[in-house]
Amino acid sequence: MKKVRIDFAPPSLARAWHRTPRGTWSLLIVVLGLAGALGSSIAQYRSLQRVEAQRTAQAAQAQARAVARAPVAAPVRAVPPAQASAVNASVQQLNVPWRGLHDAVQAATPATIALLALEPDAKKSSVRITAEAKNSDDMIAYVEALQHIDWFTTVLLARHEINEQDPNRPIRFQVDAQWRAAP
Repeated sequence: MKKVRIDFAPPSLARAWHRTPRGTWSLLIVVLGLAGALGSSIAQYRSLQRVEAQRTAQAAQAQARAVARAPVAAPVRAVPPAQASAVNASVQQLNVPWRGLHDAVQAATPATIALLALEPDAKKSSVRITAEAKNSDDMIAYVEALQHIDWFTTVLLARHEINEQDPNRPIRFQVDAQWRAAP
């Protein structure tokens, strides 16, 4: 006959402890051991993933730095000779020594001379000065004053005319002057 267990005690942890079969406890211990081993493996796998992600990030940064340091060659463009000469002429015209030219002309210009225009020609290193004077003596004195300025190598009176339409009859004249390359 089979053993009958009669137990009228209320359920509790101590009662469950004593009534659980021994095979169940050994199975529970094995399962807990396996769960611990599985948890340890998962932790190792995650740490390996973090290390690998750091290595990948460092390799990407190193590659980006290498690409940033590598000089990039500019594409070679063939410039037509006509365009190159036009650009060079523009640059030369823009590089006219305006300050020195203006200062030299201003230093030689007396109050009796009215400057009308300064027209530089960078290719010839020359300037055409258009001015008016009350009389021919003032015009000649102005040309001579320009000849004594160290900035200019040659100063020539190019043309002159009397303005008949003006009641004061001023003399309008043009002077061609060449400046030194480095005054």
